[in-house]
Amino acid sequence: MVTANLRTGDEYLRALRDGRQIYVDGERVSDVTTHRAFARGARSLSNLYDIAAAPENREVMTYTSPTTGNAVLRGFQIPKTHADLKAKRLASEMWSEATFGLMGRSPDHVAGFFCGYAAVPSVFAAGGQQFGDNVVRFYEHLRETHQYVTYAIVPPQIDRSKPAHQQSDPTLYAGVVKERDDGIVIKGAQQLATAGVYCDYIYISTIHPLQPGDENYAFGVAVPVGAPGVKLYPRRPFGGQALNSFDYPLSSRFDESDCFVVLEDVFIPWEHVFIYRNLQVARDQWWKTPAHLYGNLQAQARYATKLRFMTGLAKRMNELTGNDANPAVQTQMGELTSLVSIVENMLLAQEVAAETDSNGVLWPSRTALYSIMALQSELNARMVEIIRELSGAAMITLPSSFKDFHNSETAADVQRYYRSATTSADERVALMRMAWDFIGSEFGNRHQQYEKFYGGASFLVKQNVNRCFDYSRATGLVDRALALPGFEGAFGPNDYK
Repeated sequence: MVTANLRTGDEYLRALRDGRQIYVDGERVSDVTTHRAFARGARSLSNLYDIAAAPENREVMTYTSPTTGNAVLRGFQIPKTHADLKAKRLASEMWSEATFGLMGRSPDHVAGFFCGYAAVPSVFAAGGQQFGDNVVRFYEHLRETHQYVTYAIVPPQIDRSKPAHQQSDPTLYAGVVKERDDGIVIKGAQQLATAGVYCDYIYISTIHPLQPGDENYAFGVAVPVGAPGVKLYPRRPFGGQALNSFDYPLSSRFDESDCFVVLEDVFIPWEHVFIYRNLQVARDQWWKTPAHLYGNLQAQARYATKLRFMTGLAKRMNELTGNDANPAVQTQMGELTSLVSIVENMLLAQEVAAETDSNGVLWPSRTALYSIMALQSELNARMVEIIRELSGAAMITLPSSFKDFHNSETAADVQRYYRSATTSADERVALMRMAWDFIGSEFGNRHQQYEKFYGGASFLVKQNVNRCFDYSRATGLVDRALALPGFEGAFGPNDYK
């Protein structure tokens, strides 16, 4: 189906009411758009579609489909020029600013992966031409109908000492259990489908290393979230614990929910199969297409936005306490903004140093991307630590609830003692509640864990940098230095006089 109009927020919310199986607190969620734990997150995501559909944002958020001529989401654009790549980054920034960088798996993230797949379908065709054709057709379906896809690409942490096919039960990891004339059947579990409760599809595959014998687990398929046999088990949703938006201004709105996926004999038609029992293609999809680069270009645009938000929180805290001009505080802010600027400029470097392949497709710089991803866990921890140092006791000396502002016995004290020199108690407490929700709440701590392992374990990302770095230029300098012409008296007694 091709739609001439962009998807609206309401259309997106209606699509979530498809009978999907989601379980929280021992109960099945009947409707994520109305359930207390998920409704406000769904609204935040629906707002992204409305932003993209707004006429004033069309130039930033959309481009013209090469097949239908319709306006389609910029996140699905395969960049051919540096201007295209910049446009993708600006569109991701507009969406990420709407969630303050707090919803990492927005609809443009895995869209970027499918852009990369469709840009080099020959990688998938190596397992059979039909698979290359399938991935292009499915990408075009996503693009033309503005679909929202997440992925689950890591096996459960059951026994990492053994490969998939040597687990105690061969159906613990998601794998193929049956081949039919019209498709395949998959059984097992996979993680971590961030935003899975909010998506149209989940891409099930593996980025985890496979070895001979694991062929049944070497696949790539698209599964509708509402398909029979698909069950999602979200971690405890923070939105459900957020009693009100004053005390929980971020976790009440922007919890995207990370999900464990269980597949109980799920049927996948052939047209939604892109990799089938092929160890090499399962690996090559990440590294021989620009998929991993496009998806993480969006991720870094989102992360840079989040860090700007973090810096803004720190600045406002300093202003409220009257510490903004303190030299010690300014030094800490200088360190914080230096680290943020590194992330921002490494994001731009991915565009500037991008290279065009033989098919005319532009690939963001691997070295720039993986270098910042390799350091992200360390830099993020240091930036959060600076915010903690700057806040002192401010975040843990707040009144217990917004209700303390309205109780006749406490309101006067709260208004008198919780104010700052420049703002009322309401304004100061609102800011500090937001800072705590960002740093210290369950929501905030999930974000710290999320950023620590966003690109995988840092040693793996560092290996990516090692593979991509231009050692030939570096060693060439050494060789040139060693080849400098000698001079009379070399190693002679007067050399160092």
